[in-house]
Amino acid sequence: MAGIEHLGLFIVAGLLLNLTPGPDVLYIVTHALRSGARTGIMAGLGITAGCFVHTFAAALGVGALLATSASAFGVLKWAGAAYLLTMGVKLLLSRAGASPLAAAAQSQAPAADSLWRVFTGGFWTNVLNPKVAIFFLAFVPQFIAPGAANPIWLFLALGVLFNVNALPVNIGWALAAAWMARRANLVQRGMHWLDRVAGVLFMGFALKLALTDNPSH
Repeated sequence: MAGIEHLGLFIVAGLLLNLTPGPDVLYIVTHALRSGARTGIMAGLGITAGCFVHTFAAALGVGALLATSASAFGVLKWAGAAYLLTMGVKLLLSRAGASPLAAAAQSQAPAADSLWRVFTGGFWTNVLNPKVAIFFLAFVPQFIAPGAANPIWLFLALGVLFNVNALPVNIGWALAAAWMARRANLVQRGMHWLDRVAGVLFMGFALKLALTDNPSH
């Protein structure tokens, strides 16, 4: 497409970035382990929907606002940190006999998680992270040629391509975790500790986000 530079590199870099474990990947994996592939895929779809919000927001200048306004960045940062911390504490404090992941591994029936609740949880996990908005603002323009006509439309095209390419990666994480959950002899004995590890990781992501400074300061 005219005005876009190094499209192949953009696609490869996007795939590698989406493979990197973070709160989004952890959200997908824990739900796939808990309730199977369908729930994990729904978590991934929710996260992708959140990425589309960041894409359109960055194209319309909201990302620039977050990058320059300490107040706007701080509000979104603390909301996201609180959300991740809540998920982490819930997993960390789960009792051994009531571990949500262990219960799913021991039962043939799917867990009672609402698919819509999982979708919206993934959506907010992503939307409430201002670092995602800053990422789109910093990453995508590198592949738009200087002086290109209609840079906003090129930004949207690249953002949509990035998010579409993320879907197979997210689905792959969900399918891999669901496959592991079906091998009870591999994970069942460690499910309770997996809850603890996931909880600590979510709390760590919350702390990391809370300590993030506005890039413009």
